[in-house]
Amino acid sequence: MNESNTAMLLLSMRVYAKAQRRQETLGTEGYSSDEDEVQRLTTLPPGPSVVSEEELTQLALIKPSRSKCGLRHNARQLIQKIQRQMEEQEILKEFLSLEYLKPLDDCQVAKAPENREKNRYRDILPYDATRVPIRETKGYINASYIRVPVGTEELWYISTQGPLLSTTQDFWQMVWENNSNVIAMITREQEHGVSKCHRYWPEPPHNFLDLLRFQLQLLNYQILDYFIIRIIEMVNKQFTNWPDHGTPKSLQHLVKFVRYMRKTHQSGPVVAHCSAGIGRSGVLLCVDVVLIYIEKDLC
Repeated sequence: MNESNTAMLLLSMRVYAKAQRRQETLGTEGYSSDEDEVQRLTTLPPGPSVVSEEELTQLALIKPSRSKCGLRHNARQLIQKIQRQMEEQEILKEFLSLEYLKPLDDCQVAKAPENREKNRYRDILPYDATRVPIRETKGYINASYIRVPVGTEELWYISTQGPLLSTTQDFWQMVWENNSNVIAMITREQEHGVSKCHRYWPEPPHNFLDLLRFQLQLLNYQILDYFIIRIIEMVNKQFTNWPDHGTPKSLQHLVKFVRYMRKTHQSGPVVAHCSAGIGRSGVLLCVDVVLIYIEKDLC
């Protein structure tokens, strides 16, 4: 039997976890015990440190090129504009107006009888035109491609729901087919007693997760104050302080998380998920885009 393997980073944001195809993922799920997760991990001796706090601090500092002398002035103007819009509730009004927009596409595939149980929430479905297909099985997963032009570049993401037990195989198949090396998890397994995401990664004491077509092995991990990094090998044969319906306790931690996600991204779209795949995931992608706009002096 022929086998191929890859490593990935799973970043969970405490909300953070890191997994390698070697692939990378960021993750956070709301308040199932974060301490339980840490205790499970610490039964396995950690390997070499993956990243230092000093490195993360440097990543969070956006350093414009010398030719971009107007960056600081432009960034200050942007901040002042946003502050004014917030004071006048313009951003809130714009957000509330989205409820009255008519969808531009259908969700017929997601609504098909055979796919209904694959949706974590019945009213949060991917559009047919941008949904992520599972090519190997011609199957369905609640996930959407998102492409954002930034200057001459294009940022590419997959935003998806927190996997269910029944969709874990499809989730990893999607990651494999799209050659994604980073997964950003912005939810917990449970929040306030409600299931938000099935544990789709290997954990001690077993360190292996056997699926129908894949075997996952936890190779290394690092526990930081505000996220967890897991390096996972995938063989083919989680941000914790970001509550659902809330905001992160530390914006600095969020920026470090996003910048590390961007630094370690190597191939395929960045896979991001919270529970539904539209709230915290959307904010995460927007933060990534805005930081790149600022870095490139495009604001």
